[in-house]
Amino acid sequence: MSSMPGRITIALAEDRRAGQPGVRHILEAEPDYLVVGEAADGSQAVPLVRRLKPQILVVDLMLPGLGGLEVTAAVNRKVPDTRIVILSQYHEDVFVLEALRNGAAGFVSRDAGGVELVRAVREVMAGRHFLSPPLSEIVIEAYLGGTTNARNAYDSLTRREREVLHLVAEGFSAKRIGARLEMSPRTAETHRAHVMHKLGLHNRKELIRFAVQRGIVPPELGQQSA
Repeated sequence: MSSMPGRITIALAEDRRAGQPGVRHILEAEPDYLVVGEAADGSQAVPLVRRLKPQILVVDLMLPGLGGLEVTAAVNRKVPDTRIVILSQYHEDVFVLEALRNGAAGFVSRDAGGVELVRAVREVMAGRHFLSPPLSEIVIEAYLGGTTNARNAYDSLTRREREVLHLVAEGFSAKRIGARLEMSPRTAETHRAHVMHKLGLHNRKELIRFAVQRGIVPPELGQQSA
């Protein structure tokens, strides 16, 4: 189902609990867009894309089960012909950069409205990257400019970022990290994204490997968390 004559096939992975209905309606208002499947959480998204092989995946940044960044990395690895657009209510540059590094071709702010999402799909289908305002073009430049050495970058982490790194390596979720460090899950996710960016890491397994190699967590704990 990867292509249909005259139609752009799209899969959605959207957290309906976020109270943001209407994404499918926005897309299917375009006569050449066809939504071929939907997933309610991240754990359903990757199998859905592998089965349907849509041309485009529109995925929430924050999904239950498996986060949007992890879904993006997995789809990019397993179904590389599917182009990915992330939809998010969060605008921090670090999220945008991590999305691009994980394989996303577009990042659309929910605040930008449906017009930007429709435009993003067309731009991504044309083989280009797309960031909706107010997201910065500087992010793409940083993405294209390469990453830092993970070991040397460890010293640039703040105390709080090192705490988050340790807890992620131990297998803590954003919600549990937030409870442990007395912050919101969103703040915990922001710290985690900053850690990933500063260390030049792409996914949780790489983060755990780094933590084990540096002696932040014991090897057996890293194996359990992986």
